[in-house]
Amino acid sequence: MRRFLVLFLAFTIAILLGGPPSQAAAIRQITGFGGNPGALQMFEYRPDGLPQGRPVVVALHGCTQDATGYGQGSGWVRLADQGAFTLVLPQQTSANNFSQCFNWFQSSDVTRGQGEVESIAQMVRWAIADSGADAARVYVTGLSAGGGMTAALLATYPDLFAGGGIIAGIPYGCATTALQAYGCMYPGQDLTPAQWAAKVFAASSYQGPWPSVSIWQGTADYTVAPANERELAEQWTAVHGLPTTPSATDTVAGYPHAVYRDASGGIAVETYAITGMGHGQPIDPGTAAGQCGQAGAYLLDVNLCAAWRLGMLWGFLPAS
Repeated sequence: MRRFLVLFLAFTIAILLGGPPSQAAAIRQITGFGGNPGALQMFEYRPDGLPQGRPVVVALHGCTQDATGYGQGSGWVRLADQGAFTLVLPQQTSANNFSQCFNWFQSSDVTRGQGEVESIAQMVRWAIADSGADAARVYVTGLSAGGGMTAALLATYPDLFAGGGIIAGIPYGCATTALQAYGCMYPGQDLTPAQWAAKVFAASSYQGPWPSVSIWQGTADYTVAPANERELAEQWTAVHGLPTTPSATDTVAGYPHAVYRDASGGIAVETYAITGMGHGQPIDPGTAAGQCGQAGAYLLDVNLCAAWRLGMLWGFLPAS
């Protein structure tokens, strides 16, 4: 009887205060988001009480990872609460790719209106409509194969994304088959900036303005060669019509950082070279400003949180 009275009193107080507390936000699977020609799965994390008009971030996992593990381990889930944005987490299936890699190297999956890029675009459109998000503030980022797919999305849907973060990724158009993909990953392909830019220009009829691009690479990465950072920077500076010489260089947490600014002074392209880091997502576990992530396979504690720095660049997280 006493336990019943305690529960009754708690319920009564909750009603007087406006009802029982709502369930905490959680990652949930979304079905029926579109035609889904790439046969991907969609997961979403939306903070409780998120107002309309907030940004959307798409975060793409790497090979052997899944949406939930990457979303939490990279720090994006916790940062969605802090930065007040919707987080879309596409997930590859083993039926599409045995290692659960996004197929950044298959022409049928990286052509506008087709395959996996179109599936992800459908997820974005669904999230914007469902949450009343700001369609002008949609961003995409990913690790490894997710980084390669990020480059593909920026090239094929530049009208949909305001910016991107490519982590241990590959330039768009480097490969069109699985066999070619290995050479692109290591040692990498050396093209001129104009040749790389032509691949982006051919991916859509879009004329600009082009998404900003943040490029991250470990200098000790033996899966995706560090040369890919240079080639990505050449691709996207050429797309923006900028020289390959940085506007400014500095260090962040001791790591080399280069910035390429557009005519208005905004950051069009930037690069981070994480000295001594292997293949993975840079994280900095902790709860202080600027920190995020949970260490694990391909989630590497280097005292610098890539997700936080991207949120700063995109304007919804404060400077740490």
